[in-house]
Amino acid sequence: MYAIPCVNIQECMPSHVLVIRNVCHIVLSDNMFVCRNVQAMSDIKTHIGYARAWVRLSLEKKLLSRHLRTLLADSALLRYITWLFLDSLNLKDSFLYCCVSWESANIFSHRTRLETNTNKMSQYKRYAFLRCEDEKEQFLYHLLTLNAVDYFCFTNTYPNTKLPYRVVIFPSRKASAATTTANSWVAISGTLGETSPVPIPRGALEFVFHHKNLGVLTTLRIGHDNSGLSPKWMLEHLVVKNEVTGHTYKFPCGRWLGRGIDDDSTERLLVGELVPRHVDSEELVEACRTPPRCRSPSVPRRPSEIRPSVPEIQHMLGDAVNNIVKFYYRRKQEKDRSTLTLLLCGEMGLVYCLEQTLLCGFKSARLFGRNLYLWDYFVRVKEQFEAALLEDIDKCECLGQSPTDKEMEQGAVLQCFCHLVEQICTSSHSLGKDGKFQLFVCLCAREHLLHRMLSHLAASRITQEMFEEQSFLRNPNLLTYLRQILESLDEFDIVLENSLTKGIIL
Repeated sequence: MYAIPCVNIQECMPSHVLVIRNVCHIVLSDNMFVCRNVQAMSDIKTHIGYARAWVRLSLEKKLLSRHLRTLLADSALLRYITWLFLDSLNLKDSFLYCCVSWESANIFSHRTRLETNTNKMSQYKRYAFLRCEDEKEQFLYHLLTLNAVDYFCFTNTYPNTKLPYRVVIFPSRKASAATTTANSWVAISGTLGETSPVPIPRGALEFVFHHKNLGVLTTLRIGHDNSGLSPKWMLEHLVVKNEVTGHTYKFPCGRWLGRGIDDDSTERLLVGELVPRHVDSEELVEACRTPPRCRSPSVPRRPSEIRPSVPEIQHMLGDAVNNIVKFYYRRKQEKDRSTLTLLLCGEMGLVYCLEQTLLCGFKSARLFGRNLYLWDYFVRVKEQFEAALLEDIDKCECLGQSPTDKEMEQGAVLQCFCHLVEQICTSSHSLGKDGKFQLFVCLCAREHLLHRMLSHLAASRITQEMFEEQSFLRNPNLLTYLRQILESLDEFDIVLENSLTKGIIL
């Protein structure tokens, strides 16, 4: 072993809470990375707090078993530190206490000085857990099984910690669509907060910014000011990585940003999905270079694209609504708004399924000579509803009668619909028509308006003009199905992320 004169413990320890310094010299390089990030956390005030943060971060990065195996394999270090923790049974409050204080003198450059005082400092009996090889091996094996689960025990515990986020942009491979002359930005939202717009360095496809912990990332808004000679920009994906926890999120896009192209949008809301840790960087890059299967907020319209059949739409919509219902019947501690955002706006979410429902039988460009969007339909219906409301008011004034309760209820639905469409039009100038439709569906779900407005939409003259007879809005059986399935969402108090609502309050 190491034969060096004995070390004075008090000279090595700065306070009555004695700690071991520079432990990173004997652990793996990835553990050193974890240690540095934990040490930089200014919101932690005690060494025990640092130890807990180290455990949480190692567990979230699926490295806890590996790090502990390295530490437990050093018998000299283990004998040296065990005397510090005689009164504790909690792993986070005991053994790992030594793993987070590494700013003092380099004790372990003189490790052999540990040996002299080992015997008198080691106060655990031979059969103690930390001195039993079989127990340690079983313990490490059980910790290894935790790698099968994605934990966010570090992410969800330290909301005030400032973390670095790396953003990687994957534009179109076509040279004419890969760059933009406009001033672009991103705004990222998570379960613990959201950023203000972060400018994208001009010409950069990768950059890092620091922000207070955002939690589990949910949505990303990207946009530009449409300035310059060539502002149009085609994006395939964006990837955002938390540089501390290692969590990587992919935000599919597959749409244009710019006026006069696609749906005329200079801003898009993208819904993120967590990339599994077994996907390496090269595989992720290759996946992002292919056309995305999930596009946000909706699939581009191609004449050759095959639309789902009515039974397929019914099945998709039923699954989407059922998933939201199951979300609200979970235990309270299992709920989070990030999951609800994915159920509303993600792949096969409520927005996508309702879009496919309304596109079934939508006449679109075939009769009008230009590519119409569903949002064009809602704007025209709003104009008709406003005219109908004015007529009802004039009629009541002429006859000197008050409206009945049923008429008042119907008028309230029409007024809410018109106000909502007007709010979206006036407050979301940078959103395209598909983005406005997505926002409309989310807000209608929050205000419990989805099933209430269907009968009024079906009775409008605009619906007769813009939809075929086999559509969901004109076929009585399909309309009944649609109204009943959406009515099941009425019992839930739907709370949306700020990133979805654009600040619109009815």
